[in-house]
Amino acid sequence: MSRWTPCKRGDFIRRVHQLGFEGPFTGTRHQFMVFEQHRLAIPSNAEYSVPQLRMLIREIEGIIGFEVPLDDWQELG
Repeated sequence: MSRWTPCKRGDFIRRVHQLGFEGPFTGTRHQFMVFEQHRLAIPSNAEYSVPQLRMLIREIEGIIGFEVPLDDWQELG
């Protein structure tokens, strides 16, 4: 059984691109990515911890309208 693992920032951005997001674009405090009219703030950490990654994925799920299970997330990489 697979488990969530920390994710490098570059890997996270590549995976989110595959979900249909554009960017990252420079904002005033954070970079952000865009999906249709929605914005997703991208933290500047070099690596995202598992709790931070799960929080970001929950936000992505709310934007795109469907769940991103662990197996699908790992396939995106």
